[in-house]
Amino acid sequence: MLTFLFSAVFCATYLSPSISHVKGRDFTEQEMSHYRDRIKAMFYHAYNSYLENAYPYDELRPLTCDGQDTWGSFSLTLIDALDTLLILGNHTEFQRVATLLQDTVDFDTDVNASVFETNIRVVGGLLSAHLLSKRAGMEVEEGWPCSGPLLRMAEDAARRLLPAFQTPTGMPYGTVNLLRGVNPSETPVTCTAGVGTFILEFSSLSRLTGDPVFENVARKALRALWRTRSDIGLVGNHIDVITSKWVAQDAGIGAGVDSYFEYLVKGAIMLQDEELLAMFHEFDKSIKNYTKFDDWYLWVQMHKGTVSMPVFQSLEAFWPGLQSLTGDISSATKTFHNYYSVWRQFGGLPEFYSIPQGYTLIESAMYLYKATGDPTFMQLGRDAVESIDKISRVNCGFATVKDVRDHKLDNRMESFFLAETIKYLYLLFDPENFLHNTGTEFELGGLQGDCILSAGGYVFNTEAHPLDPAALHCCSRYHSERRELQDILISLSEPLRPAADQSEETPGAGGSQESIALKPGERRKARVLSCPTQPFSAKLAAMGQVFTDDS
Repeated sequence: MLTFLFSAVFCATYLSPSISHVKGRDFTEQEMSHYRDRIKAMFYHAYNSYLENAYPYDELRPLTCDGQDTWGSFSLTLIDALDTLLILGNHTEFQRVATLLQDTVDFDTDVNASVFETNIRVVGGLLSAHLLSKRAGMEVEEGWPCSGPLLRMAEDAARRLLPAFQTPTGMPYGTVNLLRGVNPSETPVTCTAGVGTFILEFSSLSRLTGDPVFENVARKALRALWRTRSDIGLVGNHIDVITSKWVAQDAGIGAGVDSYFEYLVKGAIMLQDEELLAMFHEFDKSIKNYTKFDDWYLWVQMHKGTVSMPVFQSLEAFWPGLQSLTGDISSATKTFHNYYSVWRQFGGLPEFYSIPQGYTLIESAMYLYKATGDPTFMQLGRDAVESIDKISRVNCGFATVKDVRDHKLDNRMESFFLAETIKYLYLLFDPENFLHNTGTEFELGGLQGDCILSAGGYVFNTEAHPLDPAALHCCSRYHSERRELQDILISLSEPLRPAADQSEETPGAGGSQESIALKPGERRKARVLSCPTQPFSAKLAAMGQVFTDDS
């Protein structure tokens, strides 16, 4: 059985990679500095173009130098870019934008919003900014990170998504009206990722605030999806959330499915949850058995395993990074080089050979470089900087490439360009960034002021927003102790009161004791994750290998 290997430096850190079999030439510090400056310049060209031409709309239209609302009229690019500002070292602008968002963004609005996108971009972005606000020099409330205005904004946004989960299966609708709930005419068909990409943000909310409802609905959706897998262990692309019937039965790791698998792994890391890890490994076996062909991953029929679409998609380029997190470095490297060869051919990764989404490969490069020290992965970062600057840069920002064959541009700069592409590129060339912290720096927080926070080991959500696992434990510990005290006081005042119903899952306790992913009769091991009096029980590598096959 795989074991977690978290290092014992305060509450979290990552394993420094052992550099072996180095291929290619190492980058000099002068070259690293050069590309950091290039990436910063790219960020500010895009960011300032948004502020000057598109704010307060969600996104910039770079070809016409104006803006448009895309995902709900949240000034989305600002929310997505907030933690990137801090990572680039701009504390002043982080503080200004964080205050501006508190004053201007209102979720009490009659807008139909994507449940998935609102979660990963808005909820994830606000949670990350909340957890980084003290580092950015903002004055935080007493008891931070268990309270704060950005946390309350994230909770408000997430609470408006909850009506989508009120289905017979617990799997959410794809769209919800933030003011009125689910439209009666809303389609029940949702993609797999739209069902299984909530555990990071929603468990963070539950453990920071003490309200179990968010983690409960996310777990229920994950378990419902798990039960729908085929006899050969695969899931399809689109499912009816009312009937649990698969509408699209193509199984793969690309668009519509990708972040479901990502959240099983990252959720296992962040929550030290063996059930999520067991789910992923069962899927991974089937994925390797039926969809993998010579280190490429194709689409197959979920029940038969026969090839249905002999193509790969750009979003699949996240897979090598995920493999590195589970310790499968050899397979990850081979698959990465396959995708990299396509990048070099087209100057970007085609999505079905049409729309580039190269940030997924950059994310994989970052993880694999931290795991191996092989400068080949940094060369991808260098190529990405050159490609983006040459192909996508226009007077008002960076335009999406509609077709990599002729580099025709689309009039859109999606918010993930600032949230993901720039962030992963910069971190690749900035080994001293605080997100690479090995535990030598930390800050105190918590309702009693005794929790060690920000000591490293951040977990990125699928929109590249970093979350601090230590903060979750710090707050959930306090809320758990408070509930225990309340139970004692109630039992003293009402000695004949019947025992409380234990069926409801609570954050911090890992949900119900029985797991649908573990073997029958097998119980979860008691977790010893504690902060600050005890270290994590295993090594957490946010930027490299975190699991090993050693038992």
